[in-house]
Amino acid sequence: MNRFFFILGVLMLWQVAAMAQPRFVSNADIQKVGQVEWKHPVDVKFTITNAGNQPLVLTDVQPDCDCTVARWTETPIAPNERGEINVTFDATLLGTFDKGVTVYTNAEPHVTQLRFTGQVMTEVKDYTRTHPYKFGDVRIDTTEVSFPDVQRGTYPVMRIGVANEGDRPYEPVLMHLPSYMTQVAEPNVLQPYEHGEIVLTLETDLLADYGLTQGTVYLSRFTGDVVGEDNELPLSVVLLPDFSSLSDEVKAQMPNIELSTRELDFASLLEKKAKAKQDIVVTNTGKSPLAILKMQVFNSAIGVDLKKNVLEPGQTTKLRVTVDKNILNRDRRHLRVLLITNDYQHPKVEINIKH
Repeated sequence: MNRFFFILGVLMLWQVAAMAQPRFVSNADIQKVGQVEWKHPVDVKFTITNAGNQPLVLTDVQPDCDCTVARWTETPIAPNERGEINVTFDATLLGTFDKGVTVYTNAEPHVTQLRFTGQVMTEVKDYTRTHPYKFGDVRIDTTEVSFPDVQRGTYPVMRIGVANEGDRPYEPVLMHLPSYMTQVAEPNVLQPYEHGEIVLTLETDLLADYGLTQGTVYLSRFTGDVVGEDNELPLSVVLLPDFSSLSDEVKAQMPNIELSTRELDFASLLEKKAKAKQDIVVTNTGKSPLAILKMQVFNSAIGVDLKKNVLEPGQTTKLRVTVDKNILNRDRRHLRVLLITNDYQHPKVEINIKH
């Protein structure tokens, strides 16, 4: 029986000893240094925390090459306190670097590997102004894909500037691209701190209808990236009728749309009631029938009612616009009405709404 209690006591002491020990925690296993100027040494700091309940001792720190010098906190680090490992890299060789230091401690495990990566360059490139929008290690020069006024049968092009600030090669690509758009990356792969372009071509013949077509595409930030709110780019296309082949004689006989106003202010009306309405007078001052080919709104709080969508020369009609304040409080999208017409001078008419 005494032997049993002796063994039990030894096990309990061993368990207590196992629970009472230091614990090595670094603020990062890998530090991305970024661009480093050639022959300008760079300092990298790792912050070490003792997450255990006994003093932590960094017994030795050994860099993996002679190009790196390490300094560290040599006094014991008390529980919940912090120390440092400072590494200086000489940056005498151009190109990408991936360096490491081996840290020896009295914690379990006794050996830990820390790394830092970057690119030594003759000239440090600053893309913050030319490519102001950052998505991970990628920078681009716009936050939307927009083709504002295009005609069917044309193939307009948009170029998105892309810069790779990571330390690995990057393939520029937009995910979930619609069927009416194609893309080519120039170049196909961006090396660290190189820049290029994503060239988008719109195939207007594949668009379903006149007016605004909206969607969302996503910038791939790395191989295997997934779509999400943090890498989405809104997409918009406005398709207009093509009048480029019309002669001057034909144009002289075309319709002409005139509106009593192109801006409505609902602010005072919505102070008094939850739903308000205003009318716009639409007139055809041209010499042939005016057709409203498409009418769109972009906020669910707006309602529109057009009495007639074809007007003979000299005729007028009313466009009634209604705004619901209750819905307006939930839908924050831009308030406007878009008309697509067969007036070659005004194929797109926008009515802005204030509230």
